[in-house]
Amino acid sequence: MASIEDLLSQIPVKQIADQLGVDESTASTAVRAVVPTLVGGMQANAQDSAGETSLQNAVDSHTGELLDGGVEVSQVDTADGAKIVNHVFGSQTDQVVNTLGNVGGVSSDLIKRLLPIVAPIVLSYIAKQLSASAGGAAAAPAQQPQAAGAGGGGLGDILGSILGGSSGAANAGGGALGSVLGSVLGGSNSGALGSILGGLLGGGRR
Repeated sequence: MASIEDLLSQIPVKQIADQLGVDESTASTAVRAVVPTLVGGMQANAQDSAGETSLQNAVDSHTGELLDGGVEVSQVDTADGAKIVNHVFGSQTDQVVNTLGNVGGVSSDLIKRLLPIVAPIVLSYIAKQLSASAGGAAAAPAQQPQAAGAGGGGLGDILGSILGGSSGAANAGGGALGSVLGSVLGGSNSGALGSILGGLLGGGRR
């Protein structure tokens, strides 16, 4: 079942630490801040039909293969990751980066370099969860991608599951995201991030 801890377990923290030139503890803190924030931003964008369709198309362009056998950071397309980040946060990207950069021991520069690495992994995880959900459904497999993109369907359910609630509750004012961030970061800046992502609700970035 999709969950924030399961998603976090897919992130190769040591490889990321080595690539970014930081210690593993700092990399872990940064990853645990970035991952739920990305998921929250994606879910916020999926609150209108255009944003949901755009996100579904982005998910459809990724597969779960990146996760098979464990993620290799060298195989992550960071140019694609930068596009994903811009798609999710848009004009609020710098605000998100600066807020996450206030987490203990983590700089804004580290967050900025980390986001394009983590974003494709997050999309691949979501794609893999959708594929597994479609494979287990009784409905015709050919119809699953459309059903997953429908309001409250597979995509919304998976995003909600990762954030620990239903698709609707997880988005309300960024509240559930704040709870998740409070859990993974010990409460540090969770309220500010919840407000930022709450501001994306219904934004439907295309």
